[in-house]
Amino acid sequence: MIRNLLSIAFCLVCSPVILAQQPQKAPPESAGMKTIFNGKDLSGWDGDPKLWSVRDGVIHGETTPENAAAGNTFILWKDGTVKDFDLRLSFRCNATNNSGIQYRSKHIVDDKVKNKWVVRGYQHELRNEVNFPNISGFIYDEGGKRGRICLVGEKASWEAAGKKVTGSLIEPEEFKKLFKLDNWNDVVIIGKGNNIKHYLNDRLILDFTDNEPTLALREGIVALQLHAGKPMWVDFKNIRLGMAE
Repeated sequence: MIRNLLSIAFCLVCSPVILAQQPQKAPPESAGMKTIFNGKDLSGWDGDPKLWSVRDGVIHGETTPENAAAGNTFILWKDGTVKDFDLRLSFRCNATNNSGIQYRSKHIVDDKVKNKWVVRGYQHELRNEVNFPNISGFIYDEGGKRGRICLVGEKASWEAAGKKVTGSLIEPEEFKKLFKLDNWNDVVIIGKGNNIKHYLNDRLILDFTDNEPTLALREGIVALQLHAGKPMWVDFKNIRLGMAE
């Protein structure tokens, strides 16, 4: 009996404690937010003109069997980079493939890329799905070596020794009710220092701190993705950018 109690106590001390967090809403928009898509044309953006256009006031990206993506391809915001930032937008997409929002990322222009619009860095995953883990909101290391850096629902950090999860923000059944399948969803991404927060439809779904000394990103571009593979489409609207407060 004593041996069993000691064994349980040892496990409690040695195992990571995953604490459930109270739901948190997105903060008010930062001061000085500006619209970075004018709703009329792609001024200030650069992507493959065969794949990206403006339709009914939204940025529309689409691949077809006739116009397939040669590798993952992006439309890049060309009017600056982001350090500490508050990025807000709405998206919708279909379920045949996936998309993403790049931030603090890098435009790759070497002779090894498959197209002129390749981007690598932090990606906010976009999917028209509701079943964990293949859902919108996780951080993916596009073109890097860490894969799915932080999953939806996690409060986590990445240290020199690897990833550490310390909290739980949303459960699978809660996400199913939060996400608007086949419809517009609102995204807020706030980066401040080495901390990144993702909000979906006004709820915090991910809180990540990147303490990895060689891989953490502090500044880079914003871009939107069309994924290689099956034909797909994705729309973006109400794209605003400000400084994180």
